[in-house]
Amino acid sequence: MMSRKDFIEKQFIFVFLNEGEKFSFKNDNIVIRDKENKIKHQSSCYLLFALFIAGHLSVTSGLLQRARRFGFSIVLLTHSLKTYGIFSAGAEGNVLLRKRQYDYNRWDIGATLISNKIINQSSVLKKIRKKPEEVKKAIALLDGYAEAVLDEKWGLNEIMGIEGSASRVYFSALFYHYEWKSRMPRVKPDMINALLDIGYSILFNIINALLEVYGFDTYAGVLHRQFFQRKSLTCDLVEPFRCLIDDALIKALNLGQCREEDFSVIQNRYFLFGKKSAPYVQIFLKSILDRKNEIFIFIRSYYRLFMKGSKGKDFPFFWF
Repeated sequence: MMSRKDFIEKQFIFVFLNEGEKFSFKNDNIVIRDKENKIKHQSSCYLLFALFIAGHLSVTSGLLQRARRFGFSIVLLTHSLKTYGIFSAGAEGNVLLRKRQYDYNRWDIGATLISNKIINQSSVLKKIRKKPEEVKKAIALLDGYAEAVLDEKWGLNEIMGIEGSASRVYFSALFYHYEWKSRMPRVKPDMINALLDIGYSILFNIINALLEVYGFDTYAGVLHRQFFQRKSLTCDLVEPFRCLIDDALIKALNLGQCREEDFSVIQNRYFLFGKKSAPYVQIFLKSILDRKNEIFIFIRSYYRLFMKGSKGKDFPFFWF
């Protein structure tokens, strides 16, 4: 399996394909050429961990063979950055791990992940320099929720109820300057919701690729219910790290880096297309990659503790 040292050297590449551009390979390097056949990007396959491709692409057997050989995942996205395909290069045949996943029937690990998420939400709010009274109240509520969700008497419905209450309090406080209404995933009723969707999607695919390195069945969660074709485990493990996207976005908003004119509004839904997406993707990727060492250690520790059958309270914690 991949070591921490190997992972630190790995790269995440995000490519926006324009009409006429194509992939090729040269001496174990992945090469992207424009319609004039000039090299737009080149990087070693040995250093790739995940390749994100936004735009229309004909996937060749050569690309898939190299992804398998060099162990990098390919994430395919539309021009509006919606994921429509994932080719993973994870471990196969970890039967013991998957048996433990399918036999797991408690809620303690899920409660710990949600507590971690809420504590990090509180930490994001604590970074606000001049806190109005509503933000101070939100911090106090979140600290209470983070402790309450760990009560062993709770089942799934109670844990998810606390998580939902905490999120409503958190987002209202975080975006109090920006006429925030509510978090509406996939609906994209405003610029902020649209950008959160983009950031969370990038984070999701990175966490998913890491989980598959160890051979997890990412559809078998410890908290999110199992639904057809939903990667419930990845949904679970994303939770402690969402703060990275939230913090990057609030910084970008405060610095005036997010502009309404970059967005296309279609049937009251906000979308980013093509090159206008690039600065925002860079903001979110930087926030994630600045902490990629800690993310790797978290997932590795999660794997080891899960294999040992450890209790939720012993699982790793990601401090924002």
